[in-house]
Amino acid sequence: MKQEENAVESSPDQGIAAESQIDNSRRTFFKATGATLLAAPAILTTKKSAAQVIPPALPPSPPTTPWLVNLPDAIVPLPQTDLLTDLDRIPQGQANTAFDECGRNDHQRWNEFFSGPQLQANEADTYELRVQAVTDHEFHPNYPKQLTWNYVGKDSNGNPYPNPTFHARYGRPVIVRLYNELPANHTGFGTPEISMHLHNLHTPSENDGFPGDYFSETKAGPTLHDPGKFKDQFYPNVYAGFDEFPRNPNSNTNTSNPVGGDKREALGTLWYHDHCLDFTAANASRGMAGFYLIYDDLDSGNENDPNPAALRLPSGPYDYPLAFQDKRFDVNGIQIFDQIDPEGTFGDKVTVNGKIEPVLNVARRKYRLRLLNAGPDRFYEFYLVNAGNVVQTFTYIANDGNLLPAPLLNQTKVRLGVAERGDIVVDFSRYAIGTVLYLVNRLTQTTTRGPGAVQAPGIRVMKIVVNRNAPQPDVSRVPSVLRPIRRPTAAEIAAAPVRQWVFSRKNGFWSINDKLVNVNSAGAHIELGSAEIWELDNPSGGWAHPVHIHFEEGHILNRFVGGTAVAIPAHERGRKDVYVLGPGEKVRLFMRFRDFPGKYVMHCHNMIHEDHAMMVRWDIVD
Repeated sequence: MKQEENAVESSPDQGIAAESQIDNSRRTFFKATGATLLAAPAILTTKKSAAQVIPPALPPSPPTTPWLVNLPDAIVPLPQTDLLTDLDRIPQGQANTAFDECGRNDHQRWNEFFSGPQLQANEADTYELRVQAVTDHEFHPNYPKQLTWNYVGKDSNGNPYPNPTFHARYGRPVIVRLYNELPANHTGFGTPEISMHLHNLHTPSENDGFPGDYFSETKAGPTLHDPGKFKDQFYPNVYAGFDEFPRNPNSNTNTSNPVGGDKREALGTLWYHDHCLDFTAANASRGMAGFYLIYDDLDSGNENDPNPAALRLPSGPYDYPLAFQDKRFDVNGIQIFDQIDPEGTFGDKVTVNGKIEPVLNVARRKYRLRLLNAGPDRFYEFYLVNAGNVVQTFTYIANDGNLLPAPLLNQTKVRLGVAERGDIVVDFSRYAIGTVLYLVNRLTQTTTRGPGAVQAPGIRVMKIVVNRNAPQPDVSRVPSVLRPIRRPTAAEIAAAPVRQWVFSRKNGFWSINDKLVNVNSAGAHIELGSAEIWELDNPSGGWAHPVHIHFEEGHILNRFVGGTAVAIPAHERGRKDVYVLGPGEKVRLFMRFRDFPGKYVMHCHNMIHEDHAMMVRWDIVD
């Protein structure tokens, strides 16, 4: 499926609009396998082999005994790695291809953040990740230990830390050295080339995890110059609007801006995952996903913060990220995934931080739970219930990683399309020690195309046990005002040109504006510093699309269902980076394009749709 050379295929694919260019290998793959293969579900046994045709309906995953595995009481951040000890491989602005780095583009604006062409001591937080095949992962004690692919760091004791959680701060750059150590002779689903996307940091395009920037020691994607053993990812950790609101360390609090950018656009809950062209679903489902949490003076990650401006939300062990993925297992309990069929493989088991039906033990105090739908295709509507299935309330504070202008109190549900995030605060001090609660999903779904109805009592995906008192008094809080928001003015909306994007099905493929993805050619060129209105349209009645726009976030101006305007839900009235288009839905967004020119993408984050090939490249041009 993947383009293995840097050539560009320009002739049209049979059955697709004549102007639609697609990648060489996608063309080669589908010509080689033929229409018969596309007509039936298949399990890929090796990347180079033919696929084995199987019956249309897969058997359910083997049953599991719930609540056998405990999640850790706290999620600790990844310790730093010193990247200055190897003098030949000190991070630098230009690609270090002479010493094994892949042929990326130069890091943009390097000299604005660092004092020289190479990184100096104490100029950035530096980390190392190695993407490795882990052969002994246990999803559940009823299933055998098996292969996963993880981003592997090292904990404070030097032990492997798979898919670690990063803690970053605005104003402090981060460099992550990413090694690709996957086996080149891999068989089974997934491909051993990688491109890491940090969703949705305001990041220069060469570090955004562009799908065509995949690499291994022997292969380079069509938008890279050379293969390599590693790639240095540079995350400036500045607010969006860096040029409009330049850095100013003036001590006057009315003008001080030591970070640069608009602090109203701060993010909070981010995540990273593989974004390799044509194989995002397979590689992410293999296990390549983790959290990147970023803090600033307002959302400081310290509930004891003496700064009167700090929100003092629950922090430390009580700031807990939870990633949900749907997976399918064969009769032997081994994960399977169909990366050929455009309908994909629908998961009937849900993992929470890599475990099926785990238990989280909590103290009697407030927790910030960061909920992430890490895909590949299932939607969720989560409820917190007690042992009698009575729904409990909580406070909703952030959507898509962005703090809302004000908390939503006494909420009972969080609905998440693929890649959406929802931060909630649950006050477990309301419950006696020994109380058992469950996080349940009440949203029915039977295919990868999208969800169905909400039905109680739902499926229990995680057990929560209130098992102890907190060792210290709970000083955390949820203020009545969270983060201010900069909404577009009426004049800005009136002046913005409108760009339309239609998400549809064409001749068995998923398309945008009747075209398949071509990472070598931009579907739009947008002037740096401009603003536009984007209309995202799903005219079909048969499927849902959680649309993700890289790099910049937007404001939802209008929602329409069947051409009729509908109310925008309260949790969608802040900034967002994923916009769920249900059947027959259209969304109008206001978007700004700032600071870092280059190539980016928009795609359906149902990763199966994305890989088959509902994605478009768009460029910011200076």
